[in-house]
Amino acid sequence: MSKETPDTHPLVVVIRVRSGIGLRQEAEETLSLLSLSRVNHAVVLDKRPTFLGMFQKAKDAITWGEIDAPTLSRLLRKRGRLIGNKPLTDEYVSKHSKYKTIEEYAKALVALKEPGISLPKLKKVFRLHPPSKGFRGSLKRTIQQKGELGYRGEDINALLKRMS
Repeated sequence: MSKETPDTHPLVVVIRVRSGIGLRQEAEETLSLLSLSRVNHAVVLDKRPTFLGMFQKAKDAITWGEIDAPTLSRLLRKRGRLIGNKPLTDEYVSKHSKYKTIEEYAKALVALKEPGISLPKLKKVFRLHPPSKGFRGSLKRTIQQKGELGYRGEDINALLKRMS
């Protein structure tokens, strides 16, 4: 594990914030493997070293950080879609898992009681709105340079709230 991503949260959310224009071919292929084909699309992944290496390759177009249970439940409730563009509901979660609500399922995911988002027919890509009041910094600079790209830790939760 890298120093900048401690193992306190097992789930990471990755958001594509830049288009592929002028992007290296290697980074574009990595984004394709992560299923991030469009701007403002997000995926929730675990913290395998393989994924962390992929984030580093695509760092010029994405931002990522650890997601907490309330934000994950909000993301699943507002932006979770089943095949056929149907919204994810508590009834679907209780029917296809051992949890009764989306909030219980999100807490179990963050606490590692579930191996990952594994509901049948749930799309793995979350289509988000642009953030309300826009991005705070430049889309060409990293977080350390007062921009929007790269690893942002738990601050990703605030960005997700503005985007969902």
